[in-house]
Amino acid sequence: MPRTAEAPLAPAVPQLPGRDRYFDLLRALALFRVVLYHLVGWAWLPLLFPSMGVMFALAGALMARSLKRPALQVIRGRVRRLLPPLWILGAVGGTAMVVDGWRPGLSALLWILPLSDPPFLGAEWAADLAEPLWYLRAYLWYVLLSPLLLRCLRRLPWPTLLAPLALSAVLSFGYLTLPGRIDSALTDFSTFGACWILGMARQEGILSRLPRYAVPSLAPAVMLAGLWWAARHHFSADSELDSIPTAQALWSFGAVLLLLHVSPSWDSLPPRLRHWDRVVTLLNSRAVTLYLWHNICIFAAASLWDRMWSIDVLGESVPWLLESWIPELLLAWSLIALCILLFGWAEDFAAGRGPRLWPDRT
Repeated sequence: MPRTAEAPLAPAVPQLPGRDRYFDLLRALALFRVVLYHLVGWAWLPLLFPSMGVMFALAGALMARSLKRPALQVIRGRVRRLLPPLWILGAVGGTAMVVDGWRPGLSALLWILPLSDPPFLGAEWAADLAEPLWYLRAYLWYVLLSPLLLRCLRRLPWPTLLAPLALSAVLSFGYLTLPGRIDSALTDFSTFGACWILGMARQEGILSRLPRYAVPSLAPAVMLAGLWWAARHHFSADSELDSIPTAQALWSFGAVLLLLHVSPSWDSLPPRLRHWDRVVTLLNSRAVTLYLWHNICIFAAASLWDRMWSIDVLGESVPWLLESWIPELLLAWSLIALCILLFGWAEDFAAGRGPRLWPDRT
C-alpha cells in the first residue's frame, strides 16, 4: 500500500494526451497481483483483485477506441505490438529448450503467430516459460474478433455482453465436446470475453446509460453467483479459481463492472498516489514484457532462494527468513527488472518508437 507522506508532494509527471491514469493504475495493480499470486498461490488473491478480467477489460476499452480508424489498420497495429516481445521470448526460450533436448516440429510456428498454444519442452522450467502464452493467444483472438464484437454490441448490447457467460456455462456442463486446443481457446474466450466486451461497452458509453443504482445493485449479485458456483465445485484455499472457469467468469464480470462503474477519468494520479507515478508508468510501458517473463523469473528466484538452505549458518540462525516469501518476491522483481532492461526494448520497436531501457516517464 502507498505510504502517506508528510512532505509536500512533487508535481505529477506530465502525461500524454488522452492517457487515462485510472486505467494505468488498474493495469499496474493487476500486474503486481499476477506476480504475487504466481509466487505465493493464495487462493483469495484472485477474489481480492481479478487481474486477468481487469487487463482484458482495459484492452477491450482501448480496442473500441482505436476502432474509430479502419479495422484492418487497427488489427495490424495491435498484432504488431504483440508479436516482437513474443519472438524475443521464443528465441531465448526456444534456444534453451533445443539445448535441453527439445526437437520442434511444424507446430513451432505457433511461437511466431500464437493462434493456438505454442509447443514446449516438458521440463518444469519450460512449462513456467510457456504458461503465460495463453494470455497472448486469447488477446490475439479478441483483437481479431473485435470489429465483429463491437458491431454486435452496438446492435444488441446486453445479449452480446452476456453471451460469453452463457457459453462458459454451456462448456462447464459438458454440452460441447471439442478437440483440446479448440476447447482451451474457447474456454478462455468465454471466461474473459464478457470483461473484454465490458471494456468496449464502457468506451461506447453503454454503461453510462444505466441508472446509477443499477451497477452497484447488479454487480454484487453476479459476484455472489460466482462464489456460489465456486463453492459447488469445491473451491477452497488449496484450489484455484482459474480451475473453475464459470466461477471465474462471473466473479471477474461483477468486479470489473464495479471498477468500470467507478471509473474516474484521471489525467494524472491523485496527490496521495503520485509517489507511485513512475512505477505505474514503467509497468504500463512494459506490460507485455513483464507478463511474458514473470513466471520464469519466479521459477529462477525460487530455485536460487532454495539454495540458501545449503548455507548452514542461515538455516540455523534465520530459518524464518528462508521460509519467508518476501525475499523470493524481491528477488523475482529484481529478475523481472533485469528482463525489462534486456528485452523491454522490443515493445518500443513494436510500437515504432526509439528503444528505451527504463521508460518510467511519459
